Amino acid sequence: MTVVRDAMIVAGGAGTRLRPLTLSTPKPLLPFCGAPFLTGVIRRLASVGVDRVLLVVGADTAPFGLLADDAAAHGVHVEAVPEPVPLDTAGGVRAALDRVRGTFLVLNGDILTGVDLAAVTATHARAGAAATLVLTRVEDTSTYGVCVREGTRIVDFVEKPAPGSLPGQDTVNAGTYVLEPDALARFPAGRLSFERTVFPGLVAAGEHVEGYVDDGVWADLGTPERFLHGHRLALDGRLTWPTLDELPADADGVRRADDVEVAPDAVVTGPVLLLPGVQVAAGARVGPHAVLGRDVVVGAGTSVTDAVVFEDARLGAEVRVAGSLVGRGATIGDRALLAEDVVVGDGVSVGPGTVAPAGARLA
Repeated sequence: MTVVRDAMIVAGGAGTRLRPLTLSTPKPLLPFCGAPFLTGVIRRLASVGVDRVLLVVGADTAPFGLLADDAAAHGVHVEAVPEPVPLDTAGGVRAALDRVRGTFLVLNGDILTGVDLAAVTATHARAGAAATLVLTRVEDTSTYGVCVREGTRIVDFVEKPAPGSLPGQDTVNAGTYVLEPDALARFPAGRLSFERTVFPGLVAAGEHVEGYVDDGVWADLGTPERFLHGHRLALDGRLTWPTLDELPADADGVRRADDVEVAPDAVVTGPVLLLPGVQVAAGARVGPHAVLGRDVVVGAGTSVTDAVVFEDARLGAEVRVAGSLVGRGATIGDRALLAEDVVVGDGVSVGPGTVAPAGARLA
C-alpha cells in the first residue's frame, strides 16, 4: 500500500458567510459533530498513515493549537503555517513546500468529504502522476470549472461551460489533491492559484494530471445552510465521521452521551447527537437532525429541529429553533423563534419573545 506521510490543509479563509460565529472562531475550527471540524479531518488522515499535518492558516496561528493534543493521540504532529498576506489557494502551500517529505496530500479546510484517501494516493502512485485531483460529478456544469478527461487523465479545464456543450464531461474539482513536490516547485513563490495556474500549467507542460472520480459525499460547509446540510449527511450515515462515531447510534438514530438528562415526556427523534451534559426539559422536542453541544440546556416545551446548538448555550421555555445555528454560550429567551438560516453568535443573548426572521445574523 502506498503511504503518504504528509498533508497540508488550506485553512486560512475568513469565513465571512458564517459570521458572527467566525468572529470568535476560525471557520475550520467550528464544532462539527462534537469537535472542531479539523479534528475529524486529521483523524481521517491519520487512518491512512499521515503522521504530519501542516495547516496553512492566516496571520494568527494561535487558535489552531487546540488541535494538537487530539492529533498527537492519533499519531499526528500538527504545525500551523502562517500566511500573513493572502496568497490565493496555492501560494501558502507553495511557501511551505520545503517542509514536506515526498508525495503529499492537500485538502481544503471547509470541505466535508468521505473520499477514500488511501485509494486516491494508490491511484496517484499507479498513474505516475505529477498531480491527482479528486473530482465530483455535477448535473449543471454552468456554475463550475469542468475538468475535461481522456480516460482518467485530465487534459483541459473549461470554466462554466453551458449545459450539454461538453458531452460526457461532468466532473469538477472537489478540493482534495495528491501532489509531487517537484510539480509545484516549478511555479514561483508568491500569490498562486491551483485552479487558474498550477493545474492548467501542468497540463499545458504535458505532465500527467490524474482525475479520481468520487461519487460519495462532497459538501462545502461555507454557509449556514451548507453547514447544516453537512451535519445532515453525517447524521444520516452518508459518510463515516470519526468524532460522530464516538457515540454509537441506537436503533432510532439517537447518539446520546451517558450523562445526558432527558425528561420522561420530552421527545427525541433521531438522527440526533446529544453530547455530554445536555439537559432536555419536560415537553421539549429535539430532532430530527439536531446536534446539541456539551452542557446545552433545552427548556420546557422548546423545539429544536435541523439545527446545531454549540456548547453551553441555553434555550429557554417554548423556544422554536429550526434550520439555525446557535453559538457557544448563547442564551435564547423564552418563546423566541429562530427561523431558517438564522445564526446566533457566541455569547449573544436573544430576548424573550424575539422573532428572528430567516437569514438573520444576531451578534
